[in-house]
Amino acid sequence: MRIPEHIGIIPDGNRRWAKNRGLNKEEGYAHGLKPGLKVFKLCQEIGVKELTFYGFTVDNTKRRTVQTQAFTKACIEAVKILAQEKASILVVGNTDSPMFPEELLPYTTRTTNQGEKIKVNFLINYGWHWDLGNLEQTEKRSKQGVIDSLQSKDISRIDLIIRWGNRRRLSGFLPAQSVYSDFYVVEDYWPDFKEEHFYQALNWYDQQDITLGG
Repeated sequence: MRIPEHIGIIPDGNRRWAKNRGLNKEEGYAHGLKPGLKVFKLCQEIGVKELTFYGFTVDNTKRRTVQTQAFTKACIEAVKILAQEKASILVVGNTDSPMFPEELLPYTTRTTNQGEKIKVNFLINYGWHWDLGNLEQTEKRSKQGVIDSLQSKDISRIDLIIRWGNRRRLSGFLPAQSVYSDFYVVEDYWPDFKEEHFYQALNWYDQQDITLGG
């Protein structure tokens, strides 16, 4: 089986999952922590080199305060959990905004822990417009010139994006790195994660014709 070097994860459906169980919407976010660790372990086992999680966006912060507090707390916990693993952590997001959690500022420079590691990126208080904001200032419009102008330039091209929650949209997820990504949708909500979701996505990816436009 062809293994993607870089997998992007859009962990959607937390609020709908909570609502279906008679919970407040904000209670769903904490239930996404275990699935995140499971995905990391699976990627580690099969040899994925890089993994990117979509945490929350600048647009998400327009939601009710109780929800923004809940998903911010969940993102902080997720980073701290994986920082204890053999992973090289990087958090990418608008640190100039008051919505960026101060606890994660140390992770905005990639960690370099000893031992076997996989690169793990978190997009937190991320916005595609913020990411591309320096593009007009770059003199070189080559592919490398564009990449070098990105706020997310330390994140590599994504081979496979997996989105839970049955929504078929990228929602501004790393527009430059996802230009040639294959996109797989899981109908179940993120808190209902099962290993079979992951392996089904890999099997589907293995059947795709990967040409990168060539």
